[in-house]
Order: sequence, then structure tokens, then C-alpha cells
Amino acid sequence: MKLIWSPWRMKYIRNPKPVEGCIFCSAASEPASPQNLVIAQGVTAFVILNRYPYTSGHLMVVPFEHVPSHEDLTPKCRAEIMELLAQATAVLRQVYQPEGFNIGANLGSASGAGIASHVHFHVVPRWVGDSSFMSTIGEVRVLPEELEVTWQRLRKAW
Repeated sequence: MKLIWSPWRMKYIRNPKPVEGCIFCSAASEPASPQNLVIAQGVTAFVILNRYPYTSGHLMVVPFEHVPSHEDLTPKCRAEIMELLAQATAVLRQVYQPEGFNIGANLGSASGAGIASHVHFHVVPRWVGDSSFMSTIGEVRVLPEELEVTWQRLRKAW
């Protein structure tokens, strides 16, 4: 699937990327900001926007601990992740009024995980018909707002 390039994507492409390390660990080591896309931080986990969202508001709940699967997390961390998933769903309902959600994790590269070494849970707001002709015929994804705007809206509502 192709993405429509917007100014924020071009900024991301042109900026230097870390050569090594985990993007989640790197983002978690700094205060929440539009630059690292972290929306909220708990005791054992945090909430971050997906840099390549499927829809506006697509975010992830990520443990601070760098482990590949949810079964490697402490019960306390798993419980906090569930609470953050519930809070994320409530905030997304308030801000975007989606008609549904996809919530889940891809465990391991065979399942499609882009970052298989650090487990994370996706929360994707959905609307009836959100797979428009642009996605199905044109193989293009269209997003109505820049990530910084999404971050500001969700951070304010959090």
C-alpha cells in the first residue's frame, strides 16, 4: 500500500535516524512531546502515536521493559497495559468518535511485527467505509491531519 506524502512525512524522512537501538526505548527515555509522539506515561508502560498510522488516532501502548512478548511482562505491567488500552479507547472515542476499534499485538516478525523485539499493542480507530477507494483501488492511505495535530488533540484530552 502506498502512502500519500505529506510535509510531516518529508520531515521524518529527511531527519537523521538512530543507527541502532529500539525506537520505543528511545522515545520512552524522554518526556512526552510531539517530537517523540509519546502521549502519556504510566509506571510500567506508555502511550505513543504510530508514526505510520492506518487512521487518524492510531496509537500504541508499550511497556517500558524491552521484551518480545506479553507473557514476559510482570502481572503489574500487563494490568497497567490493559488500563492504558481502556483509557486510550475512551480518549479516542471522545476526540474522533470512531464507530469501532481494532486492538491487538503482532507477536514475532512472522505475524507482521515491525519491531518484534519490543512488544506493543495497537489501538486503531475505525469507521464504516474507512477503506475507501483510495485504499482498495489506488493502494494509497489518506490521513486528514498531521501527526503533531493528532498528538495535540489526544494529549489535551488525556
